[in-house]
Amino acid sequence: MHSFLLCGCAALTLFAFALSAQTTAAISGTVHDPTGAAIPGASVIVENAVTKFKAQVESDHSGVFAVRNIPFHTYSIVVRREGFQSFQETISLRSSVPQTLEVKLSLAAAADSVTVTASNELLVDPEETGTHIQMNQSDIERLALQTGNKGIESVIVSFPGFAQNANGAIHPRGAHNQMTYVIDGMPISDQLTGAFANAVDPNIVQTVELFTGNVPVEYGAKVSGVANITTKSGMGSGRRFSGSVLFNAARFDLLSQVTQVAGESGRFGYSAIVNTSKSNRHLDAVSLDNLHNGGNNERGFLRLDWQAGARDILRVNAMAGRSSCQLANLRSQHAAGMDQRQLLRDASGAISWVHTIDARTTLESTTSYRSTIAQLSPSAGDTPVTASQARHLSTFTTGARWNAVRGVHNIRAGFDVQRFPVSEHFTFGITDRGFNQPGAEGFNPNLLPHDLTRGGRLFDFRDRQTGGLYSGFLQDALSLGRWQFSLGVRYDSYRFLVNGNQLQPRVGFAYHLKETGTVLRGSYSRTYQTPPNENLLLSSSQQAAAIAPPAIQENLGSAVVLLRPERQNFLEAGLQQAVGRRASINASYYHKNATDQQDNNNFLNTGIIFPVTLSRIRVNGLEGRLVIPPIRGFSGSVSVTHARAISTPPFSGGLYIGNEAIALLTAGPFVIDHDQPLAVHGVLTYSHPTGFYATLSNRYDSGLVANPSDPAQVAADPDFSDLLPYVKLNATPARVQPRNIVDLALGWERIKDGRKRWDAGVQFTNLTARTALFNFQSVFVGTRLVQPFSAGARLRWFF
Repeated sequence: MHSFLLCGCAALTLFAFALSAQTTAAISGTVHDPTGAAIPGASVIVENAVTKFKAQVESDHSGVFAVRNIPFHTYSIVVRREGFQSFQETISLRSSVPQTLEVKLSLAAAADSVTVTASNELLVDPEETGTHIQMNQSDIERLALQTGNKGIESVIVSFPGFAQNANGAIHPRGAHNQMTYVIDGMPISDQLTGAFANAVDPNIVQTVELFTGNVPVEYGAKVSGVANITTKSGMGSGRRFSGSVLFNAARFDLLSQVTQVAGESGRFGYSAIVNTSKSNRHLDAVSLDNLHNGGNNERGFLRLDWQAGARDILRVNAMAGRSSCQLANLRSQHAAGMDQRQLLRDASGAISWVHTIDARTTLESTTSYRSTIAQLSPSAGDTPVTASQARHLSTFTTGARWNAVRGVHNIRAGFDVQRFPVSEHFTFGITDRGFNQPGAEGFNPNLLPHDLTRGGRLFDFRDRQTGGLYSGFLQDALSLGRWQFSLGVRYDSYRFLVNGNQLQPRVGFAYHLKETGTVLRGSYSRTYQTPPNENLLLSSSQQAAAIAPPAIQENLGSAVVLLRPERQNFLEAGLQQAVGRRASINASYYHKNATDQQDNNNFLNTGIIFPVTLSRIRVNGLEGRLVIPPIRGFSGSVSVTHARAISTPPFSGGLYIGNEAIALLTAGPFVIDHDQPLAVHGVLTYSHPTGFYATLSNRYDSGLVANPSDPAQVAADPDFSDLLPYVKLNATPARVQPRNIVDLALGWERIKDGRKRWDAGVQFTNLTARTALFNFQSVFVGTRLVQPFSAGARLRWFF
């Protein structure tokens, strides 16, 4: 089987060279004077003041220019050349079909300049039929991000629609963590949080686009949120070799460096990044003492671009990551000498080709392979259980896209083939005689065979299997005056432990009231979300079912219930509103209901997760985002999120060890820990022409649902008693206390002769030193604390 897959991978990779996903736009053209002569050295700027995307190139000796790697959106294009009047035009870029622009500059009668302002035309996007938000490299670099193993999710959480949880876990619109990250066309649906896998490095990102409503039909598998990431490219840099080296130091003995190089030569461009760090607070702590929590990680990224001809672009991406860390201890575990360690490794590669068939049609292809390995090593002092894990997941994906612009139609059609071999080995045994004691409340008799203190033996599970997901889609973006329609359909065929198929219509509309700067929108989407592959074999096994608590077994009967894909209906209504020429508002209300809800059961406070499903979930949410484009150096945004999530048992799958509350949760519908009445995330940025900049961010969370623990028992437990002030156990439902976290970054960027030379800065996270919890004794997450106050400094040289 493995030989067959390797041969198939090689064949399809070669097929990608000969056939040909690119999710960005391109624009090219020529610049002429009034006589038709070429104007070399003209500055061409493509910019959106709201998303803050900006790309700048110069026309060559023939007056020709080209700008690539542009996220789909509406842009202002400005062309300038000394001695000529400036040119400005607004253009919509929504397809990989290249657009051309012929620019004729008139002679200047006097000094002339054009300033890009956020007009009504750019403050709202009349072509968006769902919730779609962007953030760019310049904003990401100036955020004050927490120390430790954090990735792009620490940036995404500033968008509306997300509840923040521990170790980078984010809940998109009431879902657990059903995110897909698409990196230059390569889909990654792994659970990318610091505890379970290596997250995406924010340093590789040029632009991140987030879809949470009316998600385009080309995306499948995990689509509660889709982060479409365009990485940094050396094409358009204008230099053969350039780069930077950044050093960072902060509290908890954090030391890190990021080295970046990029350049272009003729039709070839390259970009490479290496990021290494170490910290004594690698993951979010499980106690106020931050015990046994050190770790390090290394990440690497490479992108190569080649303009093979007038009609062909070839791109190669490679990524790799490694993370080694201690698993955070409770006080009792530390006293016993517990020394569990975790190793996470991943490697990915992708090759993409875009072929321009004619002026209105392109063909794209991407073939990728990704491998992830997670290992947990036990220790002699493990308590209350000892455990080990060796998990290996590989994902091979190939697909193609056909794009065509035909009058008012923007058509995109394609297919994807995905195969995923899974290998799992997991062991555990009870080492504390007081844990799961016969006769005690919450006693599970099914665990006695694996109680090492009572003559039991290790639970030992091994298995490997291969699954597949086969998909096709067709979408048409139709423009009819003030109306915009998105008409799409997707078909998924899932073949793994269970077999299933789903036809998924996704349709939306937008109506533009130009006079008031208003866009009204509505959509319906049907989605088919596949189960997480991490430890899916164990969660669906007879061995796991045999040790489930009696309350779970009584609800399900004696048979093993295999985890099926989640089927979801999603309705959204929203509006965009320009506020004069100074701000924009994007608001939405959504309702979704789903059967076979996907979630995870966390194994104590380790880095081991087990997929589970519940019978169904119902979510209602309201969210909005206010964006203020740059005004005299100031810019900012405020995101507001409300979500109500009700889950209905019974549970299927999982491995419930030490989760006494599971019996309560099987009694009937309950408010799940994705539920949060209010989250507000604000970011204010100031940039001065001299190079000084400051970013202030503030996040308020009203509190996620916690475990309904007995306050008296918690007060008597030395591992958790000092956390009682930070959780409301007497509330219905129990929740962690509200928290307000303030972060601040200050810096100075030195620019000379139009080039960056160096920058230096300081950052303060949790500026007010607020002690707070992400969650408490949760069946799904465990207990984790928010990072306390931390100060750091950074220095970067450009070359």
